[in-house]
Amino acid sequence: MEELNRISVQEFKEKQKLPLSLILDDIRSMANVGSVFRTADAFRIEKIHLCGITSRPPHREIEKTALGATESVDWQYHENAESLVLALKAESYRILALEQAEGSVSLTRFRPEADVRYALILGNEVFGVNDTLLRHADAVIEIPQFGTKHSFNVSVSAGIFLWDYFTKTIGNVLD
Repeated sequence: MEELNRISVQEFKEKQKLPLSLILDDIRSMANVGSVFRTADAFRIEKIHLCGITSRPPHREIEKTALGATESVDWQYHENAESLVLALKAESYRILALEQAEGSVSLTRFRPEADVRYALILGNEVFGVNDTLLRHADAVIEIPQFGTKHSFNVSVSAGIFLWDYFTKTIGNVLD
């Protein structure tokens, strides 16, 4: 690991983060939760909010895919995602939902604004982002797809969005 020049968990905690939090609402699969943690660590995001039925660390099924990222990435559990979204809006977060919905904006057209903190909602693997949460979103982002399937796995969607966000903001945010 020394050859990879990885930072320690303590160094991670002290580093500047992308001004982005993730809201995982009613995610059923612990493997998906762990995978999102691991990807969130890679892109050094602010925080993960776990809501509803989403499992919480510590749990060995989450750790299988998180590989320790539950220790580096800040997280918090909230029973009610709508209350969380309203609280984040009150703190001036811009709320995004990653979903296929009427009026959505293609990820290719999404341009993060400087000095804006974002919170991205990722919904249930079967039902997607809850309609109530969609109504609170400032924007709904859709990842373009061109095959026969109609959705990505939630952890894959998180990875695609985070990479896109990272590449659009890297020059302004991280050292």
